[in-house]
Amino acid sequence: MKLLRKAVEIESPTYSQPDIDRIARFFARELRRQHAKASLLENSTTGAAVIAEFWGEPRAVSPRRGEGKRATPAEKKPILLIGHHDTVWPKGTLARMPFRIRGGRVYGPGVLDMKSGIVLAVAAVRALQALGAEPASRVRLFLNPEEETGSGAFRRVIERESERSRAVLVLEPAAAGGALKTARKGVGEFRLTVQGRSAHAGINPAAGINAINEMARQILRIEKLAQPRSGLTLNVGVIEGGTRSNVVPELARAAVDVRIPRAEDQTRIEKRMLALKPFHQGALLKIEGGINRPPMERVMTEGLFVKAKTLAGRLGFELKGAATGGGSDGNFSSALGIPTLDGLGGVGDGAHALHEHILIRELPRRAALLAALLATL
Repeated sequence: MKLLRKAVEIESPTYSQPDIDRIARFFARELRRQHAKASLLENSTTGAAVIAEFWGEPRAVSPRRGEGKRATPAEKKPILLIGHHDTVWPKGTLARMPFRIRGGRVYGPGVLDMKSGIVLAVAAVRALQALGAEPASRVRLFLNPEEETGSGAFRRVIERESERSRAVLVLEPAAAGGALKTARKGVGEFRLTVQGRSAHAGINPAAGINAINEMARQILRIEKLAQPRSGLTLNVGVIEGGTRSNVVPELARAAVDVRIPRAEDQTRIEKRMLALKPFHQGALLKIEGGINRPPMERVMTEGLFVKAKTLAGRLGFELKGAATGGGSDGNFSSALGIPTLDGLGGVGDGAHALHEHILIRELPRRAALLAALLATL
């Protein structure tokens, strides 16, 4: 709990480089205390990422009778743990939302999403070390400084680390009831800009091209691309335009969130969105964006989930799986064909909300489950 409190009280909003660097240094120091080789990947825009490795030193392993030479953990492909140390909360949030323990819950900015997940990883490693239980593979940990804004600067690092790994365990918070996340939708954003022509709304409206009217018609067209039954959704979440009610607006902008459940949806949606044409003669329509995170489909998580469910049963609790519409860095590893399991972090509620919290009673068994996965994969 002491480590979690320290982590939460180091505020780390995305793109606040000094704060991100401070939390990165904090976690790197703590990982080194657990005998990891830990280093920072500096970035002048996002702040530093953290990369660490446990059980990476080559050591002799005697073969069992009748066996050839056994591979050591250092010789095998590693297990990759992925987390992030940025949060959505602006600097100063602690003043109105302090770290506190109340009614079996721990509250604070980023405590669920996802500093508790990182602390659980440290606890799992610490437990294995205390027991002298060496995993069959090296364990690598990557902490992303910009997950909350799409991982643009570090996506390639995540993909490279994933490609070198035999399995990826994502430390994001659990789904409702402690369920692991066995499927995630792909996530994208499109930005539309309409350029019309201004005119006096009372004297010569016909001389203008109403950009808001054009955008409204585009929005109705976009809504028809959704497939609610399959889970493919499009949400126009931002729209702006115009200056005064008596002026035909010459400019309108909109932002569209897209969620896709299947990889094959990406090409179709991107093609349809980028092919949109203006309704009004003389209007100009500019479309930017695309799918940022590919979907994490259940087929790439099923084997690991069955393993986790079995281990949970041995530890004395039932584990369920759930699909979610949100994305994570696990979407990237899954899309590469690497077995991926998500939602191994804290159990609670209120991510990105004022009541963000974790349940204290769930911490021991989440750490035990993670330790068991590391020891047996």
